[in-house]
Amino acid sequence: MFIIRGTVGLVPRAVKSVCRAATSTQYITTETTKDESHIKDTAGVHSENDTDSTTRYKVYTRTGDGGTSSLYNGKRATKDESTFWALGETDELNNAVGVAREFCTESSVKLPQLCSQLEEIQSRLLDVGSAVATPLEASSRIKIQKTRFEPESVTTLESWIDAMDTELPALTAFILPSGGRAAVFLHVARGVCRRAERQVVPLVREGRVEKSVGMYLNRLSDYLFTAARYAAHKEGRVETTYKKGTSQN
Repeated sequence: MFIIRGTVGLVPRAVKSVCRAATSTQYITTETTKDESHIKDTAGVHSENDTDSTTRYKVYTRTGDGGTSSLYNGKRATKDESTFWALGETDELNNAVGVAREFCTESSVKLPQLCSQLEEIQSRLLDVGSAVATPLEASSRIKIQKTRFEPESVTTLESWIDAMDTELPALTAFILPSGGRAAVFLHVARGVCRRAERQVVPLVREGRVEKSVGMYLNRLSDYLFTAARYAAHKEGRVETTYKKGTSQN
């Protein structure tokens, strides 16, 4: 789900669109109408004018049955276009972070710090999706302002990395994904993050997405690596290190 942020956290009046990533089932609303505005996801709708919190809308729209979908600027493109690949990978990354957070919640030592940070990261990944869904070269100034990705989010990740690193033993060898369920799935999320970054990098290079978005994904993979080590350390687990293969000759 990629939510477009407005001055009150909602898409402004006269804007309603659907943008579905290539392999995603979650949506961003941007198709223009005259008299309603809402953000739609698989859980329901939030509207500037809604007073009834029980209002429900259908999840499916059928507008993408022909293999195209809309971006926040209202332009339609085929679902295998590079922007939708980036959106799909970002959505998958958010899912992976969500699973990792659940494992952190279920940890014997609870890991409340990681749970809180991962929850915030999931919201920032929705902001990443909003920025990606608003190509800089083809969107209005107002829409670009509403989806601007704050560079301060990168600094926040760096501060979290530095804080965890002070509690970790020095890294003296390559480590393999290991150290318990929370740690291992944080490594999985790290791998998905790298894949999402590879899809976003060309968009940044072409001037279609802000540089801060690429920086965030780059730093997030570092955070997830450090968080995996931190989770293993807090749970008292031993991380498996790389061992060079022996010659068979």
